[in-house]
Amino acid sequence: MPTPTEIRLKRAEKVLEVAFDDGTRFVLPAEYLRVESPSAEVQGHGPGQKVTVAGRRHVGILRVEPVGNYAVRIAFDDLHDTGIYGWDTLHRLGVEQEARWAAYLAELAAKGLSRDPPPRRGA
Repeated sequence: MPTPTEIRLKRAEKVLEVAFDDGTRFVLPAEYLRVESPSAEVQGHGPGQKVTVAGRRHVGILRVEPVGNYAVRIAFDDLHDTGIYGWDTLHRLGVEQEARWAAYLAELAAKGLSRDPPPRRGA
């Protein structure tokens, strides 16, 4: 399992940069990390229970906290902070980013959902 050699939060760009000891380096957008959160809230408690998270185009990352020597917890500015991203999960999200993102966009379209947050009442 590849292990991160560097994890850098770039708040202004809303990305997490992760370099691994196998030489791979990924730039993971906050929105992508949020909609692919490994939390039960997003993934469900079993196969086929994954929730389609819409409206997160502008989500940012508040902080990244270490969890032992095997993971990080990411706190997003929409107050989601229950996902623990193990090194294997971060690496997989990087390797599979293009395919997962395309599948996410297709799922949104199929369900009539949007990456944009719903309009605020009275706006």
